[in-house]
Amino acid sequence: MNKNAINRIFSRMPKLNTPRLVLRRMEPSDAQDMFEYACRADVTKYLTWYPHTSVHYTRDYLEYLEGKYATGDFFDWAITLRENGKMIGTCGFTRFDFENDSAEVGYVLNPDYRGHQIIPEALHAIMRFGFENLLLNRIEAHYIVGNDASRRVMEKMGMRFEGVARGSMLIKGQYRDIGKCAVLADEFR
Repeated sequence: MNKNAINRIFSRMPKLNTPRLVLRRMEPSDAQDMFEYACRADVTKYLTWYPHTSVHYTRDYLEYLEGKYATGDFFDWAITLRENGKMIGTCGFTRFDFENDSAEVGYVLNPDYRGHQIIPEALHAIMRFGFENLLLNRIEAHYIVGNDASRRVMEKMGMRFEGVARGSMLIKGQYRDIGKCAVLADEFR
């Protein structure tokens, strides 16, 4: 899979359905739902970005993403509830290594929906899409050491812990240790 093929696929963001969820592109109309969790310091504690400061900021961000979606340069889905369409998080690919048929995934969830196996359900659909449709050989995920809940999700998805890169990312003014887990296509199947 090469960059042009990925851009073509994601310029028409595929919709993925699971028993409880619809994974779709993010829209400016999701601003209030996204702001509900994106404004919280407890949500962004283990993320690379700071809490959103206003619904207007969130809407501006979602409007910016419209251009990224149009060119196929954004690979993240809105996690929405099938029953009412409410956006409760995001999940998707954060980067591709085209030369090695590999990708990294990431996710965030509104804390009001934790404990209901939402992220594993969404992540399974995205990983299946990656292995079956994008023909990836490897999918990995990174986490800031201390975010044990995220590592548990990765391991639940069949990813194996591969180690910690000490002080490898400067996040919010502090060098942080980053853990890595990964799964190969033949292990996922």
